[in-house]
Amino acid sequence: MVSSKLQIFRITGFLEGTSLLALLFIAMPFKYIAGLPEVVTVVGALHGGLFCLYLLVIAYTTIITRWNWRWVVSSFLVAFIPFGNYVLDRKLQQTTARTQEGTI
Repeated sequence: MVSSKLQIFRITGFLEGTSLLALLFIAMPFKYIAGLPEVVTVVGALHGGLFCLYLLVIAYTTIITRWNWRWVVSSFLVAFIPFGNYVLDRKLQQTTARTQEGTI
């Protein structure tokens, strides 16, 4: 089943997207407003690790689901856009639902 193969991708995308938001909207204000650069160090390292894992999961998902290049490029690009992974996940859910219904 395709959706079970996508679960790892969806979970990793959610975690990576959430870490980006935490870095931008929590850690950066702590650094520049509260003067606590240590928060960026911790959250930034976590985000960097999750980003690397996300790239590996994109490669894995591409192989097991035989994604076309548009999904691969989209998955990579949304990692740099706040809330991008959430939008991609929604689109992926819709596409998967249509595929399982046989309308694609």
